[in-house]
Amino acid sequence: MRLPASAHTSRPWRIHALATGFRLEDVWALPTPGGPDDLPRLVGLLASGGASHSSSRTARALWALRWRLGRLLGWDRAGAGLGARVPTLRDRLAADLRDAPPGPVVAPFAPLYLTHDEWAAEIANRTVHGIVHIGWVPDGDGAHRGEMAVYVRPNGLLGNAYMAAITPFRHLVVYPAMVRDLGRAWGLSQPGAPIRQ
Repeated sequence: MRLPASAHTSRPWRIHALATGFRLEDVWALPTPGGPDDLPRLVGLLASGGASHSSSRTARALWALRWRLGRLLGWDRAGAGLGARVPTLRDRLAADLRDAPPGPVVAPFAPLYLTHDEWAAEIANRTVHGIVHIGWVPDGDGAHRGEMAVYVRPNGLLGNAYMAAITPFRHLVVYPAMVRDLGRAWGLSQPGAPIRQ
C-alpha cells in the first residue's frame, strides 16, 4: 500500500541526514509482518532474489524495456554510475555506519548501511542517483513490518523527463506487483531460517 511521505519523514531515520539534495519519490508499506528483529530477514530475502521475478507480465515487460533502453542509450554504462558520474554516498556516512557491515547487495543497488531498523542502498546512472531505504517499523499492534522509501536526484533534464515518464508505471504496475510478490515470498519464507545474505 502506498503511504503518504509523512509516514517516512516523521520517523527519526538516519537516512534523512544522508539524503539531503534528494527528493522523496515514494513510500510503500510492505506486507512483511514480523518481530522486532526481522529486518535482516527482509533484507536477506531481497538479496536472495526471492521476490525479484515478478508475477506480473506487464511489470516484467516494463523492466525488460527499461534495461533494453538503458543499453541502447548508454544510461547504465560504468562511467555513468557510482564513483564516476557521482560519488558514492558511503563517503558521507557517519563513522559508526561506515565502519559497520553495510548489509547484502540487492542488485543493481550498492549497499550503504544496515542497522537494527534500517537498510539503505544506492544506484546511479545517466538518469538519476537513487536511494532505496527499507525501514522496520512497529505496526501499532505489537508486530513490525517493512516500509520502503525511494529517493531520487534526477540528472538534469534527462533525469526529470525520465522520472516523469515512469511515474504512472511505477505507481500502477511496478510497485504494486513488487509489493505483492514480496508479501508472497515473505509468507513462504520460514521465520528463523537463515536467508542468504
